[in-house]
Amino acid sequence: MNETAHSVIRMANQIARNFEILGKEAAVAATQDHIASFWDRRMKAAAFGLLPSADVGFSPLAREALERLAGETDGAGHQDAG
Repeated sequence: MNETAHSVIRMANQIARNFEILGKEAAVAATQDHIASFWDRRMKAAAFGLLPSADVGFSPLAREALERLAGETDGAGHQDAG
């Protein structure tokens, strides 16, 4: 795994951990919103590319947020225009 992958995993987990106090659903939604708002396309694409690996290191909250976000974007991290 390269340095970018390690960084993306670490950052996603930190964001999710910061929102844990909100409870599971709110934490997942807040993590998803934060990543959608503040990560560039390359960071999102790198994170989405790691999702197929079950034991890559994402926390359960971070993984769920990224899976939800991936469902709303194309493979390059662009929001679906509808």
